[in-house]
Amino acid sequence: MCRSALAGFGVAVFAASTLTYGGSAAQAEEFVKPDYRGAEQRHAGSQIALHEGVTGSPSQDAYLSTAKATVLGHDVSGWQGDVDWPAAAADGAKFVYVKATEGTGFTSDHFAQQYNGSHKAGLIRGAYHFGRPDISKGAAQAHYFVDNGGGWTKDGKTLPGALDLEYNPYGESCYDRKPSVIVAWIRDFSNAYKSRTGRTPMIYTSTSWWKKCTGNSTAFGKTNPLWLARYAPEIGELPAGWDFQSIWQFSDAGRLPGDQNFFNGKPGQLTALAAG
Repeated sequence: MCRSALAGFGVAVFAASTLTYGGSAAQAEEFVKPDYRGAEQRHAGSQIALHEGVTGSPSQDAYLSTAKATVLGHDVSGWQGDVDWPAAAADGAKFVYVKATEGTGFTSDHFAQQYNGSHKAGLIRGAYHFGRPDISKGAAQAHYFVDNGGGWTKDGKTLPGALDLEYNPYGESCYDRKPSVIVAWIRDFSNAYKSRTGRTPMIYTSTSWWKKCTGNSTAFGKTNPLWLARYAPEIGELPAGWDFQSIWQFSDAGRLPGDQNFFNGKPGQLTALAAG
């Protein structure tokens, strides 16, 4: 069953400022008053499933034989509550992404149990941030993310933080931003995250959202790993700039808690991604 968070809450204009990225002024922006209703239940892909639907899921055996992906993982948020990590590991989970933050004012109540518990159970884990280009600059959200669990350490067990980019749960799909401004916002987040951790963040998105809201930008394909969301039997078209996905979120329901993912490679390659 598709788990879609509530959407459509109203927002109000909060402040206006001119955003600057890489030394060049972007168009004047009006930020909205932060609204985090539904954030604890909102998970990676909740808005993608709501807007794009679910058209099936791949046969695991077929996918493993054709794409040579041998690593099954999942992602969780406050929607799942506390997770039985030994059971998840016993059921085949090798990695997990855990929602840590949203915007600059929300942290998941279940983050510590999910993030630390998965590590104790032997999973490779990482944290993700639900991006909100409507409420603050990208760098501010990257710093908030790192300060609240989204950092990275070179221990071979921690994946680089991920930036979740999907349809606005409170209004217009692209947060009332032009594609050039969305691209600049992502770059601002990515640069700040790298300056804090030494790693560029993974980018989580769907091809449809990427086309609509970034103009199908090619700016990140060579620098940021791709975590693709598509709930269908086939991966389909990738966003521009990427030759392959590192992770495919193929279902929002399955045998593991949360959303279901395949890593595009073998266990040693997943460890290499974590190690940097």
